[in-house]
Amino acid sequence: MSEDPHPLSPQDCLVALMIAVSASDENLRTVELVKIETAVNNLPVFADYDADRIPVMASLVFDLFEQEDGLDALFGLTRDNLPERLFETAYALACDVAAADGTLQETELRLLEEIRYELNLDRLHAAAIERGARARHLRA
Repeated sequence: MSEDPHPLSPQDCLVALMIAVSASDENLRTVELVKIETAVNNLPVFADYDADRIPVMASLVFDLFEQEDGLDALFGLTRDNLPERLFETAYALACDVAAADGTLQETELRLLEEIRYELNLDRLHAAAIERGARARHLRA
């Protein structure tokens, strides 16, 4: 009996984590959604990605967030379907979405901390990624 391949691509996982950060404070801000769309439309990691999957991933994240262990399930899907070489990319994209509106909510900070932990990111690397996101999103 052969196992069905999982329906999530590595890019789906990146999008799902970005949406999760945006939704973590229960307020999907336009600037955050634009940041996700811009990333998908411009970054090389998404070169062959179908942007029509963004609403599918949003629906998946919202469904998971309604479940008691939904965040754990999201992290499980991410670990199962995202290659380790993209873990820092995933964290950088999540930080960019969190910083996009110029403020970091406590819920966003907690989720970023969980992402760091779940992806087993080196603390120094994570700090550098966070600093870059802050620098990119400073207002004049």
